[in-house]
Amino acid sequence: MDRHPVIEMIDITKRFGDVTASSEVCFSLFPNEICALLGENGAGKTTLMNILFGYYSCDSGEIRIDGKAVRLSSPKDAIAHGISMIHQHFTLVPSQSVLENVMIGVEGGFFLDKKKAKQRLLAIEAQFGLDLDPDAMVFTLPIGQQQKLEILKALYREAKILIMDEPTAVLAPIETKELFTTLKVLVEHGRSVVFISHKLHEVMEISDRILVLRGGRNVAERRKPETTIAELASLMVGRELLERLDCTGGEAGKTVLQVDRLRVRNAKGLVALDEFSLDLKEREIIGIAGVTGNGQTELSDVLFGIARPEAGTIVIDGKPVATGSPISMIEAGMARIPEDRITTGVCMDLSVMDNLVLRDHDKRPFSSMGLIHGRKIRSYAMERVRQFQVKTDGIDVAIKSLSGGNVQKVILARELAGEPKIIIACKPTRGLDVGAMETVHQTMLRQKERGAGILLVSDDLDEVFLLSDRVIVLYEGRIMGEMSAKSLDRDRIGLWMSGVAS
Repeated sequence: MDRHPVIEMIDITKRFGDVTASSEVCFSLFPNEICALLGENGAGKTTLMNILFGYYSCDSGEIRIDGKAVRLSSPKDAIAHGISMIHQHFTLVPSQSVLENVMIGVEGGFFLDKKKAKQRLLAIEAQFGLDLDPDAMVFTLPIGQQQKLEILKALYREAKILIMDEPTAVLAPIETKELFTTLKVLVEHGRSVVFISHKLHEVMEISDRILVLRGGRNVAERRKPETTIAELASLMVGRELLERLDCTGGEAGKTVLQVDRLRVRNAKGLVALDEFSLDLKEREIIGIAGVTGNGQTELSDVLFGIARPEAGTIVIDGKPVATGSPISMIEAGMARIPEDRITTGVCMDLSVMDNLVLRDHDKRPFSSMGLIHGRKIRSYAMERVRQFQVKTDGIDVAIKSLSGGNVQKVILARELAGEPKIIIACKPTRGLDVGAMETVHQTMLRQKERGAGILLVSDDLDEVFLLSDRVIVLYEGRIMGEMSAKSLDRDRIGLWMSGVAS
């Protein structure tokens, strides 16, 4: 490998007010390599890459491209230097075609030569093995093909360096394999990739070199043959992590949740969940696996009481509950961890403390006879912040000032308080680093051991396999298959997630 870096970030420091997000960080990227960037939430990964892509300017330090110092004042500058950033949430126009999305921001003028642009796009597709119909409308493309389109957009702009932020977060296992094949082809053709991910086994599979950040500083750099998943996890959090979870919780008990033949339509009026039934027992975790967009959101919304089913019933502890009523679900003993933490999880303008007692502020011990007991609320909030390691400037600050991962911790701290009979956990570790994930998983297993039934909705197969007693796979709103923990088969479940019966 040519050891002259294509990118050098030297002693990069970036402050936001009194907070130092990056402190004299150094990062290099070499030709024909995939370099993974690891770190906890708040470690400075995103800040560093935003500086490289021109979103932020650094307070001090230097960026060199091919040995020459450059100033990147905007993404336009970064793109001009061959740098492209592909975000976890795609920036596509659904109502336009593949070709039109590729041309946006590149081709202009009064006369667009779509024929020439199409020929160029097809040539790029042939070179890199990215087979997409230029005339296909984006809204018809599966998630994996939408990601291919994002990569094509970058290649059309002649990108030499691709920054990929959590690129497998919404992909099925088969789509992840296809992405990794694409990245290897890119590297063979002279491109370099920065790969940001929380999934350590993927980092070990795809990367050549790994840089670990912690607290806005460089912690370690390893070539893949020199390290292990366990070492990387420990470097990220600064302590040893458990190598395994104690998943014993005793025998499953009585049925606490019965869902019978649910039929639900989405916001567009299309059937999103059809003939869905399950029984959840005490001391049991059922994992709902599937690629995002196959009915998981609608299932969660109905169980949370924020949507009504077109047909079907929900029974908790042997008693039917009113659908379309969040209060009914909470009073029946359900804890709810929503997929969309911002819209349905917290009130962004309220403080951390207020959000922690949002569900139970009108109950003892927080209030009695219409009076709020402020001292008890403060004491409780401080203890929950400590237990869940919420990074905040205090319990009185607005929750909107927290990172996404720390907002998620506040939701978990609130919902898992007390002794819920049922926990509906929809992507409970989304946006969390490995240390926080371990805390969440241990907490959920303790809830299971206590006697709760847990429905875990996640597109992270590792999480589903780690925690679940049974796994149910959803595809286009229907159950494709079910497996017990004793007979889990990753390949078979991956096929189910892709709609292939086996």
